[in-house]
Amino acid sequence: MDDSKKPEVHKGLVGVYIDDSKVSKIVQETNSLTYRGYAVQDLCASCKFEEVAFLMWHGELPTKQELADFEKKERSLRAIEPELIDVLKKLRHDAHPMDVLRTAISFIGAQDPNWADESKAANLEKSLNMMAKLPTIVAAWSRIRNGEEPIAPRTDLSYSENFFNMTTGKVPEPAIINAFDKTMILYAEHSFNVSTFTARTITSSLSDIYSAVTGAIGSLKGRLHGGANEAVLDVIQEIGEPEKAQAWLDDAIAKKKTIMGFGHRVYKNGDSRVPTLKGAFNEVSKLRGGEKIGQIMDILEQGMLDKKNIKPNVDFPTAGLYHLMGIEKDLYTPLFVMARITGWTTHVMEQLEGNKLIRPLCTYSGEAQRSVVPMDQRGTAPKATPAQKKPGNPAP
Repeated sequence: MDDSKKPEVHKGLVGVYIDDSKVSKIVQETNSLTYRGYAVQDLCASCKFEEVAFLMWHGELPTKQELADFEKKERSLRAIEPELIDVLKKLRHDAHPMDVLRTAISFIGAQDPNWADESKAANLEKSLNMMAKLPTIVAAWSRIRNGEEPIAPRTDLSYSENFFNMTTGKVPEPAIINAFDKTMILYAEHSFNVSTFTARTITSSLSDIYSAVTGAIGSLKGRLHGGANEAVLDVIQEIGEPEKAQAWLDDAIAKKKTIMGFGHRVYKNGDSRVPTLKGAFNEVSKLRGGEKIGQIMDILEQGMLDKKNIKPNVDFPTAGLYHLMGIEKDLYTPLFVMARITGWTTHVMEQLEGNKLIRPLCTYSGEAQRSVVPMDQRGTAPKATPAQKKPGNPAP
């Protein structure tokens, strides 16, 4: 191919639009992430996570009766089969929780006799079932690996209250529940991020919704995506004292280290989810003695703004917030799954509405077409010279 006609390659699909969606949008003019047109900060101020889940799947916020019916159904689906608990108990106790979730969703899918039903009604049922069971799975794994028996879910508690009760045996202060609920809302959806795109890609081949979610979990596990919140806590704990924060940051910048929890590919004026979470962090900090962590975070945030003109993303305040709530660090990303299951499944259903197989092209820079050398002559044949090496055509 003539180099002058070689297609432009967009590494990471940066700047490439591949589809249209009605689920969420970042409105640059107001610097707001919106779900179905509602700014997330407004949803956090007025709604609980269950309402936002309903909004994702149905396009509108629920009425009082619709919410009551939705919550009743969700709560009825929370329990997991004894066979799944047995599977969890057979896993290595040092297994990564994201691998545990991936296995659990595969188990649920394999047990579903209607796994191949791709109708909207069937996928809504499956989506709600996964949403209801994920907190039970995360909490059960947290206890099993620590040598404790799982605590059964309760139907008289909200989504967030039930998770804490299944994990610790008690429901914490309302401020903790309120802050946790906000993290669930803010993690619920974020357009064509890598895990959502993974789910849509899998769906585009007309695979089932469980396969799409399993693939999305694998994608979210990566430290450049969901795992970033764990890395933020590592930094906070490495620094230890507020007096050491500025020196740590100066050294990291001088050594060109990647500082997790800062920057975002899409936002131009800072992550719109951060102010809400900083407010939640401050409330929880008053209850749980997080002043020192807050000071470290403030120094890092101001330092990154002054030296790099980079603002924090949602993972930065969430790491400190979950830590103060007493949640184990490697469960941060599974909590992300508990929220994002709503966004992933919404995108799966949207993909099916106007599906086209996702199959991008790539350019080729390997060896030019050549002949196969017989075995007894290999090692003696002359190598192709650089002048003979020409890019080929894109693969079909």
